[in-house]
Amino acid sequence: MSKGELRDSSVPYTPLPPNPNHQNVIILPVYYERPNHNYRCLRRCLTFTGIVLLLSAAVFFLYPSDPTLQLARIQLNHVGVHTSPKLTLDLSFSLTIRVRNRDFFSLDYEKLVVSVGYRGRELGVVSSEGGRVRARGSSYVNATLDLDGFEVIHDVVYLIADLVKGVIPFDTNTKVDGFLGLLFFQIPLKAEVSCEVYVNTNNQTIVRQDCYAK
Repeated sequence: MSKGELRDSSVPYTPLPPNPNHQNVIILPVYYERPNHNYRCLRRCLTFTGIVLLLSAAVFFLYPSDPTLQLARIQLNHVGVHTSPKLTLDLSFSLTIRVRNRDFFSLDYEKLVVSVGYRGRELGVVSSEGGRVRARGSSYVNATLDLDGFEVIHDVVYLIADLVKGVIPFDTNTKVDGFLGLLFFQIPLKAEVSCEVYVNTNNQTIVRQDCYAK
């Protein structure tokens, strides 16, 4: 076969159609999202606020406070007036003082001093021995004051008028000194309360009392 015949008998070439399934693939780098700056600030603020609240609560509950005093009972056991050889007064009081400890630690007090007066003039003073009041608790202290032969020349008119009415006003002043045992420390505390007490001479009871802390 000649070269001319070979050229005439060749099969025509048809290009291949493009692959319909061919896709372009794009490779992206791995991206790690950074924490939001506002979120970090919010978390720090909440943590700081929580710490401040805890410290405030600890200071509020553990900070020592002075005890409170209350004249729970005053009983006039005896009252007598003597006119010879001079005008004198015999009095006997029974007192009950309530000492309340508001702290979360026990309170030790050395003594409790109570003074009783009449119309601004002191009649006598009585003191009791020391003791201990448990945490968040109360203790009742009893004391007795006896006055014999107290001169009442300056207040005789008022005293006679009060005896006729059946009610005598007395002034009481109560003081307590102690210390609070806080771990290895002893924190001194003190309290003082003054009361104006009206005592019924017929049934030996308190008609009314007005107290205020100093």
